[in-house]
Amino acid sequence: MSTAGKVIKCKAAVLWEPHQPLKIEDIEVAPPKAHEVRIKIAATGICRSDDHTIKGLIKDSKYPVILGHEGAGIVESVGNGVTSVKPGDKVIPLFLAYCGECRGCTEPKSNLCYKSDIVKRTGLMSDKTSRFTCKGKLIHNFLNTSTFTEYTVVDEISVAKIHDDAPLDKVCVIGCGFSTGYGSVVQLAKVEPGTTCAVFGLGGVGLSVIIGCEKAGASRIIAIDVNSKKFEKAMECGATECINPKDYENPIHEVIQKMTNGGVHYSFECIGNTDIMVSALLSSHMSCGTAVIVGVAPSLSTLSFAPRLLLTGRTLKSAFFGGFKGKESVPQLVTDLMADKFKVDSLLSHKLSFNEINKGFEMLRQGERYCDNWDIGMFHLIIP
Repeated sequence: MSTAGKVIKCKAAVLWEPHQPLKIEDIEVAPPKAHEVRIKIAATGICRSDDHTIKGLIKDSKYPVILGHEGAGIVESVGNGVTSVKPGDKVIPLFLAYCGECRGCTEPKSNLCYKSDIVKRTGLMSDKTSRFTCKGKLIHNFLNTSTFTEYTVVDEISVAKIHDDAPLDKVCVIGCGFSTGYGSVVQLAKVEPGTTCAVFGLGGVGLSVIIGCEKAGASRIIAIDVNSKKFEKAMECGATECINPKDYENPIHEVIQKMTNGGVHYSFECIGNTDIMVSALLSSHMSCGTAVIVGVAPSLSTLSFAPRLLLTGRTLKSAFFGGFKGKESVPQLVTDLMADKFKVDSLLSHKLSFNEINKGFEMLRQGERYCDNWDIGMFHLIIP
């Protein structure tokens, strides 16, 4: 029986308030309105930025909320006026919208759509309402996506159609973690062949940065983490060497400077720690180095360093989603994955059932994975 045009009752993981575990609830998902798409989620990742919201570290977060922003699924139905997808299409929801009309979308060097909820933080659809209710209460959505649910509704500008044969349990990582790391190398930094790179933080995003550096032809890829258990995976992804700051008396940026004749061409901070961001900047060569902030720090964090660190010739860069415009780039990334231009298998170390979502977050916090950063990719959930 078709569910198009009807309210769907399903399971979702609801965060009723910060500092509480997610609760699997029966919710109602309203039909999509004009220019909206309702999606049956097949798989989703657990991300550190979801955990920031659970801990109340993201300013202006709205509660109660259905978190999750790294998912993949199948279109169940569409609202009037939707032209880019149809029922049955495989899709990836986009936490960074792409309207194609605002200055953020039309600027070639920008990917920050002004209609994205990253900008406005309403926790609502474009028409300022929600499609989620539970126990008679409105439930907010998260970053235009909300993938911790069996069904979600997104604006058409927040969904990308992907290859019909795409493996949804793998390509979900392209919705955030992989694209953020890989894009920071090939789209944002534009690493050249033969250059040297340093990657701080070897989680799902950090490993994706390493994959990007190898793909770009970097001659030396130095992986840095305080947990040496991550080094084997980093080497599998393309790191040429791994170092643990705990093994040295000097600050890690001095160690890297000594190793690389003054600093690397490119450094990437993949943790979301402002002290490490400064270390990454100092690890880049003072006259020609580029440091890229990839990790997401808590909202009230501040970054402080002397302006002369940039005046000598360094560059500091950052962007959400690796600088990719989602509508344009996500379908091609999926196609490239299916053509074996890169692999994401190494980013998927744990597969959990939907009911184990809180276990996944506990594992993340306790470090039972290759990263304890903001990124995901190591844990993902299969939605029944």
